[in-house]
Amino acid sequence: MELLEQKILTEGKVLSESVLKVDSFLNHQIDPRLMKQIGEAFAHRFSDAGVTKVLTLESSGIAPAQMTGLSLGVPAIFARKRKSLTLNDGLYSAEVHSFTKNVTNEISVSKEYLSSEDTILILDDFLANGQAAKGLINLVQQSGATLAGVGIIIEKGFQDGGKQLREQGVRVESLATIASLNHHTVTFSKEGASV
Repeated sequence: MELLEQKILTEGKVLSESVLKVDSFLNHQIDPRLMKQIGEAFAHRFSDAGVTKVLTLESSGIAPAQMTGLSLGVPAIFARKRKSLTLNDGLYSAEVHSFTKNVTNEISVSKEYLSSEDTILILDDFLANGQAAKGLINLVQQSGATLAGVGIIIEKGFQDGGKQLREQGVRVESLATIASLNHHTVTFSKEGASV
């Protein structure tokens, strides 16, 4: 996706050979024009999948999941990382380890919002080792829903998450795949831009 790759090149900050900071447009400050295009891109890619709900993890996935749900005409749900007074019973739960934050969270979704009648599109901002996607897939499996696939905004192709999911037969659609962050340079997996 051209606008996304351009944003990564011009505004992304390579912090190490495994960490790309995209706070200025994706996971702190949000570019609404980019989110709209991301939602439309995922809706187009999964238009044949019969998606009834979009599932993501708080908080970076909420904006793109909402725009994808809007483009598909379906609700967006986010799994919570913390329990609340209003969300404490009747939950699907799974553990997810965050590569970037080096913490493990228990994520949960109310059983009221996921059922065996649903076809779920999982959406996340990054795919590195695949832990968030695997945790969300676990929630879908617990509910008995059908998994349409996993939509990823930025995949770190040099880490194993995408490969593992695809080997398990999961449909993974990434809008930008990074081949390398070596030498503080973003290199995309297809021919094209690096900076």
